[in-house]
Amino acid sequence: MTDIKELLLSRIRDVEDYPEQGVMFKDITPLLADPAAFTALTDALAEVAERTGATKVVGLEARGFILGAPVALRAGLGFIPVRKAGKLPGATLRQAYELEYGSAEIEVHAEDLSAGDRVMVVDDVLATGGTAEASLQLIRRAGAEVAGIAVLMELGFLGGRARLEPALRGAPLEAVLTV
Repeated sequence: MTDIKELLLSRIRDVEDYPEQGVMFKDITPLLADPAAFTALTDALAEVAERTGATKVVGLEARGFILGAPVALRAGLGFIPVRKAGKLPGATLRQAYELEYGSAEIEVHAEDLSAGDRVMVVDDVLATGGTAEASLQLIRRAGAEVAGIAVLMELGFLGGRARLEPALRGAPLEAVLTV
């Protein structure tokens, strides 16, 4: 696992003061552009999905789509996008959540998840955990079970894991990298 961590870390670029002054943005586009690194990450996340008995993968907008879709394909599972409010046609379930400054809403198609589904949430970064927590609420409101959360990178200093622990109800939260 050390080799994969070194490979992935070597393909993540730090961008100072983006999107605003004082923020160190973790840019994963070099990782996505490297087939060996992208494959290694996909394999690692697919292994988590398989180990937890997931039947579907939810990807959180937007980079969670990029990571979640190949993970679902690799693991032989269905893929469900969780979008910002107003982006999905048809009947949706909507969940509001609080941001540092304000609030936001996410949605999922109501018919895409049902009782009997075990759902793994996939995203690129776990920061404060607000979006991930809202996605767990959506999954349960749809009648499905949470298999866990798998992310490329956890920003440990932002406290997202502590926020998510109660909402996970014992389901695992796995990060390939913690910074």
